[in-house]
Amino acid sequence: MSGAAAPDTITTGLDTPWSIVFFEGVPLVSERDSGRILELDGEGTSREVGTVADAAGRGEGGLLGIAVRDGFLYAYLTAGEENRIERRELVGTAGSLQLGPPDTVLDGIPAGPVHNGGRIAFGPDGMLYATTGDAGNRASAQDLESVSGKILRMTPEGAAPGDNPFPGSLVYSYGHRNPQGIAWDANGVLYATEFGQDTWDELNVIVPGQNYGWPEAEGITGEAGFTDPVQQWTPDDASPSGMAVSNGYAYIANLRGQRMRRVPLSDPGSSAEYFAGEYGRLRDVVNAPDGSLWVLTNNTDGRGSPGPDDDRVLRLEPEG
Repeated sequence: MSGAAAPDTITTGLDTPWSIVFFEGVPLVSERDSGRILELDGEGTSREVGTVADAAGRGEGGLLGIAVRDGFLYAYLTAGEENRIERRELVGTAGSLQLGPPDTVLDGIPAGPVHNGGRIAFGPDGMLYATTGDAGNRASAQDLESVSGKILRMTPEGAAPGDNPFPGSLVYSYGHRNPQGIAWDANGVLYATEFGQDTWDELNVIVPGQNYGWPEAEGITGEAGFTDPVQQWTPDDASPSGMAVSNGYAYIANLRGQRMRRVPLSDPGSSAEYFAGEYGRLRDVVNAPDGSLWVLTNNTDGRGSPGPDDDRVLRLEPEG
């Protein structure tokens, strides 16, 4: 990726997109407020695969993160007073994909108008990871009996793996305010982005069982008992959401900061910035099958200033 190179536009006209995944090479996009899952063809034309009917767009909630595995689409959604994870079989082939009926993987995740987390991804260990926000209840992030304000780890069916840090619990790490990005490096190390309150947004290295401080600590504090982030930014410059790792670098999409950050994992306290203010709010960045990075803009979410082509999927080449 070159700082001067403009990315290519894959598609335009999306409505509050939140997440991108690839199923057998076919790009799928979730739309937060409409509840739609879209597939894109080679020309960038979108087609509705199906609608996640119970996803209720309320504030920051709705249809959020998606993941695919073994022929199923997994979706994290806000439904009334809860967030939950469902999976649906993907039926058909490119150009004719459809969603089967839902099965609940995990329900009862507290929901609110803000701080719903919502990123899901399968790790290199085959387990499903999910980020949950505190849903406005700060104290829940420190409560190990609650699934709010956590990174969760579960089997594809929603059970607690036997090697989780707290026996019988889905909790993998805790003390999070509103994490929205997770990605692994080539060695299996998990990184996560997190929205702070008013002072510091964070990039964290996630260690099983560790406490990342919220609401007692925000950013790098050095306080005993809490794990500090490896890098922090002011919310005006960041609001980090989705992230991807490629060629030893973490690429982080920023909403309020309206830029892409590139963090060398050999020196995670440093970073470079790209496209500041050029494409507006950036929600997600993912690795595409051809080695490129695909980026979701997010200017139609009620907090941006959408242009005539928003929202868009952009394609860029990573460095390294």
